[in-house]
Amino acid sequence: MQITHNSVVLRVLYTFFIAMNISGCEPDNSKNNTLFEQDTGLCNFQEKACTKTVDDIELSLRITPWDTPSEKPLSLSLNSSEPLENVKMRIEGRDMFMGIIPVNLSKDSETTYSAPLIYGSCSSGYMVWQAIVSYQQDGIEKFTIFEFLADSEKTR
Repeated sequence: MQITHNSVVLRVLYTFFIAMNISGCEPDNSKNNTLFEQDTGLCNFQEKACTKTVDDIELSLRITPWDTPSEKPLSLSLNSSEPLENVKMRIEGRDMFMGIIPVNLSKDSETTYSAPLIYGSCSSGYMVWQAIVSYQQDGIEKFTIFEFLADSEKTR
């Protein structure tokens, strides 16, 4: 059997390629791959309610439980610094279309609303939702957006 230079090079490259693929399948125990660095612009319901100000009206949103788990019942509360008219809310994915989830707000007082909420899970493990709030003040329609992370216990 004659061994040529090309066959030796091919065997070495093949062996190297197989070794790289096998070592690439080993879990990296130095990192917890389920943790994500949280975007600092997102609401953090563990610390406090999320607040936005639009034309001197302060709106605050709180969702419990604070870690906003997917596919679990959540409680949402929305407060405004002044009475508003025609308050509506919907939930949408920020980076991925997950449908439009209407939120059926109940008016608890002149400035407080509440609603149950449930949304689906995302296979990527990092799903940012937007709570889009619209309302009228003096006949003028206004809105604001609250962004939050589903399953936020996965962040550090």
